[in-house]
Amino acid sequence: MLKEFKDFIAKGNVMDMAVGIIIGAAFTAIVGSLVADLVNPIISLFMGGIDFSGLYATLDGSTHASLAVAEEAGAPVFAYGRFIMAVINFLIIAFVVFMLVRSVNKMKDAAAAEEEVAEAAPAGPSDNDLLADILKTLKKK
Repeated sequence: MLKEFKDFIAKGNVMDMAVGIIIGAAFTAIVGSLVADLVNPIISLFMGGIDFSGLYATLDGSTHASLAVAEEAGAPVFAYGRFIMAVINFLIIAFVVFMLVRSVNKMKDAAAAEEEVAEAAPAGPSDNDLLADILKTLKKK
């Protein structure tokens, strides 16, 4: 069983997946910063200064200055602004992944087209053909 586990871990697909997960985690931090530092201020500008991440409603009817204060007080909150931000994060990540996959597919298609052109190009005479031609020419003299 241990040998099977080692074989499983050593397979290329598992290692590729592990690298993908690690890069994905780092990429999540970049996208989080993109949304928080660039996208949110732009959306807030067009929405009249509203910050989605701070939108909430208390379920017990109490009022608090902010979401953080309500959570500190132990009030049950419905933090729908965080959900909106999670949806925005997802859409941005999905779009970036789509663009990456699209680019990789274009590169693969271009490489395949180059291979087809290389295969379609007529091959010159082989070494044996050239040597046979030289031998014929020498015999004629």
